[in-house]
Amino acid sequence: MNEFKIPRKILDQMIAQAKAAVPVEACGILAGTGEMVEKLYEMTNADNSPVHYTMVPQEQFKVSKDMRTWSGKMLAIYHSHPATPARLSEEDIKLAFMPGVAYVILSLAIPDSPDIKAFNVEDGTVISVPVEVVKG
Repeated sequence: MNEFKIPRKILDQMIAQAKAAVPVEACGILAGTGEMVEKLYEMTNADNSPVHYTMVPQEQFKVSKDMRTWSGKMLAIYHSHPATPARLSEEDIKLAFMPGVAYVILSLAIPDSPDIKAFNVEDGTVISVPVEVVKG
């Protein structure tokens, strides 16, 4: 993914989910049919932790089934950092095993100014992906 495009409305949903989850990390999946995010799937953080997340496998399966109904594909996995910057941790990099899927971090370190960053990770190499917030 060369550029990460997300509608303002969906970014606002992510921010609301992340703020509601504080002090725990929020997480989810972003999907679309092309390069634009069209749908956000909020997931449960099974770890209930401020520094780690694990998605519930049953929820991931439901998301996969739903995406098939509208020909959607997973564009990104996202999670929040309630108190730290929008950067991938060493553990995030180690657990990034889906080439072609962006890894998105939403930081609430400055609560009134959430920061979103996207990354591609392949074989432990991290590449920053420009984020474009679009109308909608």
